[in-house]
Amino acid sequence: MTSLASLTSWHADWKGLRVVVLGLSVTGFSAADTLSELGADVLVVTERADAEYSRLLPVLGVRLHEGPLDTVPHELTAFAPDVVVASPGFAPHHPVIRWTQEQGIALWGDVELAWRVRDKVVRPDGRPADWVLITGTNGKTTTTRLTAEMLVAAGLRAAPVGNIGTPVLDAVRDPNGFDVLVVELSSHQLWYLNLQTGDDALSPHAAVCLNLADDHLEWHGGADAYRDAKAGVYARTRVACVYNKADDATREMVEDAEVVEGARAVGFDLGVPGPSDVGVVNGILVDRAFLEERATSALELTTVADLAARGLAAPHVVSNILAASALARSLGATPAQIHDALERFRLDPHRIQVVGAHAGVTWVDDSKATNPHAAASSLAAYPGSVWIVGGLLKGVDLGELVRARGGAVRAAIVIGTVRDDIVAAFARHAPAVPLFEVDHAETEDVMAQVVELAAAVARDGDTVLLAPAAASFDQFSSYSDRGERFADAVRTWISRHDDGPSRPQD
Repeated sequence: MTSLASLTSWHADWKGLRVVVLGLSVTGFSAADTLSELGADVLVVTERADAEYSRLLPVLGVRLHEGPLDTVPHELTAFAPDVVVASPGFAPHHPVIRWTQEQGIALWGDVELAWRVRDKVVRPDGRPADWVLITGTNGKTTTTRLTAEMLVAAGLRAAPVGNIGTPVLDAVRDPNGFDVLVVELSSHQLWYLNLQTGDDALSPHAAVCLNLADDHLEWHGGADAYRDAKAGVYARTRVACVYNKADDATREMVEDAEVVEGARAVGFDLGVPGPSDVGVVNGILVDRAFLEERATSALELTTVADLAARGLAAPHVVSNILAASALARSLGATPAQIHDALERFRLDPHRIQVVGAHAGVTWVDDSKATNPHAAASSLAAYPGSVWIVGGLLKGVDLGELVRARGGAVRAAIVIGTVRDDIVAAFARHAPAVPLFEVDHAETEDVMAQVVELAAAVARDGDTVLLAPAAASFDQFSSYSDRGERFADAVRTWISRHDDGPSRPQD
């Protein structure tokens, strides 16, 4: 058998290595494709296989076992793998993951594999791309996109990859190569990455955990395990550990992290920055971290007014911009280049996106607010909203969110197949708020009813805010599907009422 310790390069001898790839989503196929190219002996094990991927595996010389995984299948044990590469959907308590660890078989995620083969394409100086790691309960995708665009504006070949959608392995194998990979990491990916602790484990140029709030507790088994997974983002950081000064958990992560000698802690928040931080002074976003005279000076990055003109001035978005700016500055981007990138940047769909306005009422789609922390940020940006909330709660209690924010909303419209916990939270913490439940079983009917109810209670100057604080999979195929159905229902309602009377005012 090939020594796993020697497999730290694309150019190592991977031939004959027996690898099981768990899962055949985009990530699983990327891993199988990579390992096949390396010459490994690969078996994909999955409960369900996409037809297109199933058709391609034999072309790659990869075998497939498709079937139930509530127990460890004979095909897997008979294969006797040297390594198991798991897609991030496989939780630590999954029977196959437990079996792999009990057998002492090496367990990797796709990010670990990508780090090992990152030198397939190198820069002119012979070095592989630098990696920047981004995690957090909320804001990961926005910050990842922002950082990559700032680095591109600085003249670097940079790509946003990982949990954002493009597998890291696809970027590593891109024949054109990159100077920097900006890697969004979910807590699931970090759990697998944290299993790797040797000298050749991933060592990023810079890293950030944007914030921490309860999420994915069922997957991890509790809040402490979720926190520990997120904290791993800072391990072995070489240059800059960026953290949220408004979130003590992220500061503690940096304080506890084992980093490379010389790595700096760089804080961000919406207040006046100290030396070695980025922040906001009199409506100006400034850097006091990456300049020689940081004890007495600051560099202007942009202004809140400029951001507001582009729909980027919500407090949580400004925080993301500051975090991205710190990461980009650590790689040499100038304030002018950061400003230029922000001039062009637009938020993703379903992230505090205005989808309609009529008779003084603004309709906002923040379907990507899939947990309480994200929804709290939306409610802070749009106080007094008609709040559309509910869905698959992932083991998280919404009571604290309702206590903190629910009492200030004009009304709440509860969606989801199971709504009792949310209704009970309002009864305990915000009993005076008008509450409506949408109990349609058919997905096609849900948002039409939501919009009718919201339109009936909204008044001139109000915002109707879809910020569900929950996942979508109980009724919709994704948060995008949920947001698009909401936007379609809003546009349909507006088209029917465009010539009607204005909404009454308070």
